[in-house]
Amino acid sequence: MSATLQDIISHAKEYGFVFPSSEIYDGLQAVYDYGQNGVELKNNLKQVWWKAMTQLHDNIVGVDAAIFMHPLTWKASGHVDGFNDPMIDNKDSKKRYRADQLLEGKAEEYAAAGQQDKADALLQKMGELLSAEKLDEVRDLIIAEGITCPISKTSNWTEVRQFNLMFSTQVGSVAEDSSLIYLRPETAQGIFVNFLNVQKSGRMKVPFGIAQIGKAFRNEIVARQFTFRMREFEQMEMQFFVRPGSEMEWYEKWKETRMRFHKAIGLPAEKLKYHDHEKLAHYANAAVDIEFEFPFGFREIEGIHSRTDFDLRNHQELSKKKLQYFDPDLGEDGKAIGNYIPYVIETSVGADRMFLAAFCNAYTVETGEKERTYLKLHPALSPIKAAVLPLVKKDGLAEKAQEIAASLRLHFRTVYDEGGAIGKRYTRQDLIGTPFCIAVDYETMENNTVTIRHRDSMEQERVPIDQLKEKIGYAVDFQRILEAI
Repeated sequence: MSATLQDIISHAKEYGFVFPSSEIYDGLQAVYDYGQNGVELKNNLKQVWWKAMTQLHDNIVGVDAAIFMHPLTWKASGHVDGFNDPMIDNKDSKKRYRADQLLEGKAEEYAAAGQQDKADALLQKMGELLSAEKLDEVRDLIIAEGITCPISKTSNWTEVRQFNLMFSTQVGSVAEDSSLIYLRPETAQGIFVNFLNVQKSGRMKVPFGIAQIGKAFRNEIVARQFTFRMREFEQMEMQFFVRPGSEMEWYEKWKETRMRFHKAIGLPAEKLKYHDHEKLAHYANAAVDIEFEFPFGFREIEGIHSRTDFDLRNHQELSKKKLQYFDPDLGEDGKAIGNYIPYVIETSVGADRMFLAAFCNAYTVETGEKERTYLKLHPALSPIKAAVLPLVKKDGLAEKAQEIAASLRLHFRTVYDEGGAIGKRYTRQDLIGTPFCIAVDYETMENNTVTIRHRDSMEQERVPIDQLKEKIGYAVDFQRILEAI
C-alpha cells in the first residue's frame, strides 16, 4: 500500500517525530521541530554518517565551523552575486514559483507519458537558458509549454527575475557600528577557510577530506514537501582535497561510495538513482545527484560535485592568504617538490532529506486479516532499540521488567512500558519503529527467560535474560551499517 505525503506528515506528528515549529502560534511556514522520536532518528542518521566518514577513513577528519562568517567569505564563494533562484509570479493568483521547477514539472509530465525525448530536450533547453541568464526566454519557454498556475489555471506570468536566498543580519552592539553579515547558506565554506588550519595542525597529506555537520539557512520562496525543502536545515558535507588531474577518478569513487551508504541504511536500490546535472553550478566541472523516490517522485537527497579549485582559489585571491598545498611527492622521480591549490570533490547530503527518505521508506501498512502499520527502520537507526513489557503489573513481574530495562539501558536505548494490554503496547512500539519488544511473564520468574517479539515478522522467540545484551546489541549496532558500505 503506497503512502501519500499526507500520511507521512500525519504519522510523523502523531507519534512524536516532527512538529510544525511554534505551532501554538499557528506555526511558521517551512520550519519544523523534531520531536522526541524524530530527534533520535535524526541523530542516529547523523552519527552513522559521521562514522562512515571519519571512522572508516584514516584521511578524513571533522570540523565544526561557526555559522557566522566574515561577509567576504560569501563574496569569494559567489553567493553574494550569484546565489539566486529564478522566480516568476502569476498575476492572477499572486502566487510565486520557481521558474526552473515549473519546467521540471512539465518535463516529468512528458516522462510519465512516455515522451522521455521531449522531457530531456526541455530540460536541456532550460539548462542552456538559465546558464546564459536569458530570463526573458525562460518566461517564453514556460508560456510556449502551456504551463499554467495550479491555482488560477492561467498563464498570466510576470517576468522572471533572480532572488537572492541568503538571510542577512547585523553584528555589533550599536546599530551605527554594526556590520552586515549573513547566516550561512551552506556549510562548505567553513571547511574551505579552515583548509590550511586542518592540513597543517593534522599533518594531513593530499588526498584528504574534511567533514562537517551543521545548520544552514536559505530564504526559500517556494518551500514545500514537508522537511524536504526548509528555510532552516542541516547539512552533512565532506570536502575531499585531491591533486589536480585526479579529480574525476575520485569523483567516480565517491559516487559509488555514497550510493552504497544509502543502500546500507536501508533504502532499496529500486528507489535510488543517479541524476546528472543539466546545468552545472558555477564552481563545478561535474555534478550528479543521488535521488530517492519520495511519495512526490524522485528527488535529490545528496549531491556529489567536482568543485575544481574554485573555492580555495577565490578565497586565496580575496583574502590575500596563500591556500596552497606543499606536495613533497610531486614529480616522477619522487623528489620534486611543488605547490598547488588542491581540487575538491564534495559530497553533500541533507540530514533532513535523509530523515524524510528513511521515514518514507520505513512507513509500512500491511493489509490482510488485520491491517497493521509500523516503521520498518534499520534497527541501528530506530529511536528506541528495545521495549521491556511486563505481562501484568503484579506478582513481581513489573519489578523484574524494570530491572531488565535498567540493565539494557547501559548499552542501547531501552524503554519500560506497563500501560494497557500487551497487544496494544506492541502496536505502540511498532508505530515508532522499535525493532524488539521483550515480554516478561510468569515463566520469566521461574527460569530467567523472556520472549523477544520481532517488529517486522512479529515472530517470537524465548531467550535467556543474560543473552539479551548480546543478541539485541549486535542487531542495533552501527557496525551492521558500516560493514555494508
